[in-house]
This record gives sequence, C-alpha cells and structure tokens, in this order.
Amino acid sequence: MTKIIHLLTTLSLGLATGLAQAALNEGSNAPDFKTQASLAGKSFTYSLKDALRKGPVVVYFYPSAYTNGCNLQAHTFAEQLDKFSAAGASVVGVSLDSIDRLNRFSADPDYCAGKLAVASDADGKIAKAYALSVREAAAGRKDTKGQDIDHGFAERTTFVIQPDGRIVATIGNLAPVANVQKALEVVRGLSGKGS
Repeated sequence: MTKIIHLLTTLSLGLATGLAQAALNEGSNAPDFKTQASLAGKSFTYSLKDALRKGPVVVYFYPSAYTNGCNLQAHTFAEQLDKFSAAGASVVGVSLDSIDRLNRFSADPDYCAGKLAVASDADGKIAKAYALSVREAAAGRKDTKGQDIDHGFAERTTFVIQPDGRIVATIGNLAPVANVQKALEVVRGLSGKGS
C-alpha cells in the first residue's frame, strides 16, 4: 500500500509540475516557426514553412549545445546529413541556446561540423508550441567547455514533418544516436528509398 501511495504522489507531482506533458503526436499539424539559426558559424533566419516547400523536415529539439548527449546527437546528425538529403529531407536542431552559442556550436568540427543548422529558441516558445516540457538548468551547471549554462532545457524529442505540415513521427525516449537512426528510418520510409 505504501508503494501505491508513493507512486500516486509521484505521478500527481509530475502532472502538477508539467513533467508528464506529452509532445505533439503523429497526425498533428506542426506549429510553424521562424527564428534565428546558425549554419557553419553564420546566423540566418530559419523558416519552417520555407524549408517544408523543399521536402520533409526533421526538427529535433535537444537540451543544450556542449552537453554530452547533445554533442553526440549533433555529431551523428552531421555525419548522416547526406543520407537525410538523399531521402529528400532537411534537418534542423532547436534548443534554448543563444544564437552566439549556436554560431560556435554549428561551426565546431566535433559537433555540427559546419553542416548542420541549429536554431535558437531562447524563450522556449517553439518547444512549448510542440508541447515539450522546458525546465531551467540547475544553478552552477557547466557545459563540456566549462562554461555556465544560463538557459533552460527542452526535452530531447524529434519530429518528422511532411511538406503539408503534418507530423508523421514523434521520436522521444531514445538515446541520441538511436534518435537519429529512427528519424532516418522514418524519412527513408517517406521517400521509399530504404537503406
């Protein structure tokens, strides 16, 4: 009985604090967004609507540049970008990092390698539009470069969006590399270009 009470208390606390918030599901319309982004260290205005005119888009939300899992995920997307392009899709990462931080991250050969566009959602509005939870960084949290992290974290979730704006896959609860591989599998399924 004590275990059941503890479980119910934990669940109700999670619901009350928004931790149990669910991401938008397959079949939902993807909220459009326009924001500052960076590619190879250069800022530009990213528009989801414009990107969808060219084909499917993989929008992946990640907690923070220069953190272990996010570094690995960005590096893996950058390494696999040619495969996404061959299947007709583009990829953009979205985090609550500042555009200055993303300029460095996007150009870093160990992470985005000048290939992968990453967009700034500094106020978390884009993540929240996709029904993702956003939490504040713990005080004193440092990144892998030893710098303070002074922004919130969106939960790691990837959306594959068709050109009509409909979400065809919501990918969460996977390790960074598995997340990228699942997104590639979905995109290849859309294009009919298998592995």
